[in-house]
Amino acid sequence: MTTPDTDPSLSAWLTEQGDVLRRRRWRGVLWIADDASNAIRKARTWIAAGHWQSPLWIGPELSSPDGAVTWPSGVKRLSASRVRSRLGSEHDLVVFDAVSAGAGFDPDAFGAISGTVLAGGWLVLLTPEHWREPASPDWRADADYRRLAHWPHAVETLSTRYLQRLATQLRRGNELAAWPADAALPIAPAWADAGAPTPSDANRTESEAAGETEAEAAGDCLTSDQAVAVSRLTRMRRRRPVVLVADRGRGKSAALGIAAARRLRQGEQRLWITASSLVAVDAVFDRLEQLLPGGRREANRFEVVVDGRDCRCEWLTPEQVVPALAATGIDARSPPTLFVDEAASIPAARLMSWLRHFPRIAFATTVHGYEGTGRGFEVRLRDALDRLTPDWRRLQLETPIRWGTEDPLESLTRDLLCLDADIAAPELIAESVFGAACEVPVRYVWLDREALARDDALLRSIFGLLVQAHYRTSPSDLRQLLDGPDLQLLAAFVGDAVGKPQAIGICVVQQEGGFDATLANAIYRGQRRPRGHLLAQSLATHGGFEAAALARWWRVTRIAVHPAARCRGVGASMIERVAAAALARGLDRLGVSFGAEPSLIRFWRRLGFCSLRVGLTREASSGEPAQMMGRGLTPEAGQALARMNDDFVCYLPDLLASELKDIEPCVVVGWLQEGAPPQIPADLCERLGWFAAGGGELALIRPWLRTAWLAWWRRQPSATVVPALDSGWAEDAPEAGMSEGARENVDLTTASHVAAVVAALFQYRDEALSTLGRREGLAVARRLASALLAWHQNHRDPRTP
Repeated sequence: MTTPDTDPSLSAWLTEQGDVLRRRRWRGVLWIADDASNAIRKARTWIAAGHWQSPLWIGPELSSPDGAVTWPSGVKRLSASRVRSRLGSEHDLVVFDAVSAGAGFDPDAFGAISGTVLAGGWLVLLTPEHWREPASPDWRADADYRRLAHWPHAVETLSTRYLQRLATQLRRGNELAAWPADAALPIAPAWADAGAPTPSDANRTESEAAGETEAEAAGDCLTSDQAVAVSRLTRMRRRRPVVLVADRGRGKSAALGIAAARRLRQGEQRLWITASSLVAVDAVFDRLEQLLPGGRREANRFEVVVDGRDCRCEWLTPEQVVPALAATGIDARSPPTLFVDEAASIPAARLMSWLRHFPRIAFATTVHGYEGTGRGFEVRLRDALDRLTPDWRRLQLETPIRWGTEDPLESLTRDLLCLDADIAAPELIAESVFGAACEVPVRYVWLDREALARDDALLRSIFGLLVQAHYRTSPSDLRQLLDGPDLQLLAAFVGDAVGKPQAIGICVVQQEGGFDATLANAIYRGQRRPRGHLLAQSLATHGGFEAAALARWWRVTRIAVHPAARCRGVGASMIERVAAAALARGLDRLGVSFGAEPSLIRFWRRLGFCSLRVGLTREASSGEPAQMMGRGLTPEAGQALARMNDDFVCYLPDLLASELKDIEPCVVVGWLQEGAPPQIPADLCERLGWFAAGGGELALIRPWLRTAWLAWWRRQPSATVVPALDSGWAEDAPEAGMSEGARENVDLTTASHVAAVVAALFQYRDEALSTLGRREGLAVARRLASALLAWHQNHRDPRTP
């Protein structure tokens, strides 16, 4: 690509640095901090000076003052909002425009696109000139901060702590090339010396050579740790799951594809793979097509004939996995092997249900990156793995495949986006503090975000807590933490053995609501939807409560406690301090919105929160419906929230029979616990006795059974309720049926009973009562009626006729 902008000296510079990058299998980073016109001119010159095969420009359209498009020839452009459409593609040059009019630094887009740069390629970052001057008076929110601003805050009023932190990291980075405003050529990075390899290079070369030797022995693998993972995935035995974790670019999905191909070659005829989207498993199918060239891919499946056997690898949505066990030709006692890719994006309750159903199962997930974090996933799943399948194995892929170790772009991306944020070592917390004979007191501190932005060690420990506790932490969450308007941070600290404070908890609180009467009414009627204010707007627009928009809330957006400090009251203490601070500032209600999970429902209910609304579809981030809960801090606010809770209790049965029919019963039982026991019809016992004795059908008795069961369930003590609300309870999945209920009596308190009843009576999934068919299911329902009849006769109010 040659244009009049071509600079021979820059071409020579690029050739020299490119030789080093290719030899080390690295990706280079060029930082251009200049005014918009000069930065774009330099980027155009850079493009013209190289020989690029697949250049990509991320940013808004470029145009001259007269409106004519001045796009570099042969370069594709993509807006930052559409970067995800390039996942899976590869580029030898990416220009990331964060300087031109309408552009800004989108953390999520930067994290996503950085992974598409090929070894030997470059990422060019364009930023405003004042990023080089920490004391510059020109700091202001860029165009991407529009996503951060919400009513009544304008973009120009927001702080820029996050951008200043980015600039500081860039100024410190000696592994990137920089092109100052007054320089003719870029300043070469520290690695530009093309002489003998550094000690780290020598170690890398030696380890990679060893990896190549082992990989050759393994056949299709590219690194030694990938070969180990594939071997384990290929030889999986019953009840010995594999958990595969890796950073981006380590060949995780490829390992699943190689293992799938080998399992089909070795005699397996059917294999299932699930992920939140079909795109997420494209790499798996690519490997199958390469390794089994006689096969063919059609949409969501790959089919091939191996030694005369018809073999198939099929992608299923998470919702399809358990129902697929009932398909013709599937033995539910020995189902196909299940591979779960990007498992961190799938609800923990569903993952644990699969553990119960699939003797051979593997979970794979990304540890860091824009996809979310695998660390929170591991924390939630580890207990279930230890309990249900203690022989499970954890494997980690550490050697990069798409680029070399110590890659400059990967290192810079981690630093800029805080992707490697981590928590204090568990032993420092568990042994040095809580394990002491006299426990060190927990100190609670409201953080100053200005100070937090300057203390990178503290920032990383705080962000690390959020990362390990949440199923989906994105790079933009760090910007929200530092610059989000109306945000408050409460942290919990303890001292370790030498007295150094360690962060063990963080609670992030967002102020919402407080709209004026005119705007609140427009929101209530669905005519206006100002940015932000999730809880206040949803309860007004979708819940029908105009007062929710008028009221001022503190919404707990995130709360996280160090794994070694959990179950010690730290989270509860933070919420009580938040409640006291809110009341002192004149706010009378707390709220929270989260992906509905049994353990979270239990946590918030224990703290006095009640359900206010539940979403009608599953959230893309959590895989669960969004649940909103609230707590009144004054008697008046408590009464207002109680009315909202009454509405929730009223409409819940209809939702369970329709939009929420496929929600896991272990979530539903938590919802059904709320509300007063129903009024008992005068003929309830008569109807139960008639059905228990053999009369009628389940469809005709369902309303009476539902009322009888709810009356029992809502009177149960916490000792009965808590196990059913615990996420670990999902191991007793309703789909396993109640065939064990063939005994004469039904124990109403067993988890399997609760699961089956919820599925059959409220979600109209009668098959949950028994895996042995309709006749046995009806028999189980009659025994259930008999057990409920006995309970009601023993607990009848003497005033009831």
